[in-house]
Amino acid sequence: MLLLVFVGTVVNYLDRANLAVAAPLMKNEFGLGPVELGFIFSAYSWTYVLANIPGGWVVDRCGSRAMYACAIFIWSAFTFAQGFAGRFATLFGLRLGVGVAEAPTFPVNNRVVSIWFAQRERGFATSVYLVGQYVGMAALTPLLFWIAHRFGWREIFFFTGALGIAWALIWYAMYRDPEHSKRVNAAELEHLRHGGALVDRKSGAQQQRSFPWRKLGVLFRNRQIIAICAGKFASLSSLYFFLTWFPTYLISERHMTMLKAGSASAVPFVAASIGVVAGGLLSDWLLRRGASVATARKTPIMTGLLLVPTMTLAVLTDTNWIVIAIMSFAFFAQGVASASWSLVADIAPEGMVGITGGAVNFAGNLSGIVTPIAIGVIVRATGSFGWALGLISLFAIVAVLCYTFLLGEVKRIEIDGDAGFEDEAKAGNVRAAAQDSVDETRV
Repeated sequence: MLLLVFVGTVVNYLDRANLAVAAPLMKNEFGLGPVELGFIFSAYSWTYVLANIPGGWVVDRCGSRAMYACAIFIWSAFTFAQGFAGRFATLFGLRLGVGVAEAPTFPVNNRVVSIWFAQRERGFATSVYLVGQYVGMAALTPLLFWIAHRFGWREIFFFTGALGIAWALIWYAMYRDPEHSKRVNAAELEHLRHGGALVDRKSGAQQQRSFPWRKLGVLFRNRQIIAICAGKFASLSSLYFFLTWFPTYLISERHMTMLKAGSASAVPFVAASIGVVAGGLLSDWLLRRGASVATARKTPIMTGLLLVPTMTLAVLTDTNWIVIAIMSFAFFAQGVASASWSLVADIAPEGMVGITGGAVNFAGNLSGIVTPIAIGVIVRATGSFGWALGLISLFAIVAVLCYTFLLGEVKRIEIDGDAGFEDEAKAGNVRAAAQDSVDETRV
């Protein structure tokens, strides 16, 4: 099941980042400047962030199997159609469609890890599917650049779209929740229950009929959620730089050819893949050694984020292999910091894993709107990427402050019959009793 989630994430990020490979050729055909290119890069995120919370809610109601299969099929169809785009507006609209359809991805991933893995195994399991963000680009970026060089940029979208449609069918055929899987025996189910996995929980469809606006309000007022959302927004700016502008940076700033840029682009993604696994293993190791959940989860996050600003050292050298080494180390650090997704699985209220993941993904991926456009504006104003790298480094420091001073204790949020609504109910009872006392006095 973890392998299925991993490959799904590979396909997901391949369809996010394929535009970065096509952009150096596409911008000339469409006559796009840096700012226009920034808007195209960010188009996906506009609808992605808006659809994340409802997407997470749908995952909680409908489960992972059918929901994810439909999502993969739809976004892959939009990806395939981008190969026919003939102007800016068409491409922009199709990228908006990809964003809507990809919204359930991380809520599904988070839900799968929450129900298939005990808490002490969750950090590594999370790192495995997160590494799919980078492995796909590391392995396939040179292939995509070769396709663009040999056949043209349109064939990139035909290839990645067809790959996704095939994977949608495979996911639907193979994925099952633990209680519905014929491969799971009673001993494994008991291990999951005892280890804190959210197995055998009622689906959101059984628990609620309408969108949980009230619960969502309580969720967004929670200190842990606020901290993770703010930290995610700040930390994802480095990821979006590599997913959008990095190939263009290598070609325009470092004057690499298409094929050389394809090979060079893959190296930081390999480093980030290693960083993701290292962060997950470190988190679980600390937890097994008796560290608190907060310490075990925060340590790799903070370590990684503090190292991301090393990317600014690239402005000090004209040697391309040194630039790639610097960028690879910075992206490795960003991979280590991605262990923050295991925090979401640790704090999400029962029955709301999907919508909690959607809320965090909503806030974090606002960076996908801000970062590409901000880089485009900076590049047009300055003529180089130096200040853009400084902005990304500043965001990483802001993320460190969020996780250090705002997050606080890491514990599962209780909603409904739990803490948030119990306290509210008690307060209401006190107010009602006080009003009754006043009424009796008046009488």
